[in-house]
Amino acid sequence: MKQICFSLILAAVTFAAPPTYKVTTKIKVGGGIRWDYAFVDSGNHRLYVSHGTQTEVIDTNTDKLVGIIPDTKGVHGIAIANDLGRGFTSDGTDNDVTVFDLKTLKVLSKVKTGQNPDAIIYEPVSKRVLTFNGRSNDATIFDAKTGNIITASLPVGGKPEFAQVNGKGQVFANIEDKNEVIEIDARNAVVSRRYSIAPCDAPTGLAIDGKNRLFSVCGNKMMVVSDSASGKILASPAIGPGSDGVAFDDGYAFSANGGDGTITMVAETSPGKFEPVATITTSRGARTIVADQKAHKLYLPAADYGPVPPTKDGKKGRPQPIADSFHVIVVGR
Repeated sequence: MKQICFSLILAAVTFAAPPTYKVTTKIKVGGGIRWDYAFVDSGNHRLYVSHGTQTEVIDTNTDKLVGIIPDTKGVHGIAIANDLGRGFTSDGTDNDVTVFDLKTLKVLSKVKTGQNPDAIIYEPVSKRVLTFNGRSNDATIFDAKTGNIITASLPVGGKPEFAQVNGKGQVFANIEDKNEVIEIDARNAVVSRRYSIAPCDAPTGLAIDGKNRLFSVCGNKMMVVSDSASGKILASPAIGPGSDGVAFDDGYAFSANGGDGTITMVAETSPGKFEPVATITTSRGARTIVADQKAHKLYLPAADYGPVPPTKDGKKGRPQPIADSFHVIVVGR
């Protein structure tokens, strides 16, 4: 009898209803309608948003724009080194990184990279910044304090996408055209391991949890969960279409599905079993996402779209974003 009661209690805990997330507000930014990643600095209540030729900085306490980092042409991503008081943006058009002061937002320097630096990340053990260069299929590694280049071109064996760190000196990145995850030893500036994440096709966004499990969102409408230590595939739950980003918060992984304007919320419903547990409505084109893990909020850059235009052959056309409609969707609970 005691065993039965314990099992019932365990089942109730395992399958407890997830918190309800919903759109709480939209932060109007305006301006151009090109964007990519965002980054949350929870400790300093700042949200950094890549926006075409500049990077906007928003106070997450007030949801107000507090600054702009200019001349970040073709900006893709943002990395923050709070221990050094510096921030970094990957500028895809200029093939460089803009280094800026976290307090003043003043541009301090530029660091040259490979071609079209996309994802960018700060590795705190080695105190190095890595850019993942989509056109030259390599990574550039430099000293975050001095800007000195450690490795100008580290081949990664394919087109790199988003990256994550584990806090122990390792950096993980999706390789989009090979359906792989690579591991980089930042201190030695080498690719130390790679493993397949099939059946994932075209992995882009990547998140990591406290158990060093990786969550890759894929072009074939699935999220592949893998163990970063063993390379073992743990699960491949279904997600919506057009996802380019994934975030992890409070035990849940969130896929931003720009194709249908939703977020797929994935949970570990029992040990080793990951399943979709909720669908959150956002808006079409909201394909990248970042989580404030202290406030339990999600942020998705987006724009408004016009009606579907008619076409001569009778097929559905593609709606176009409306000028000056750029904003950030805030999802909370």
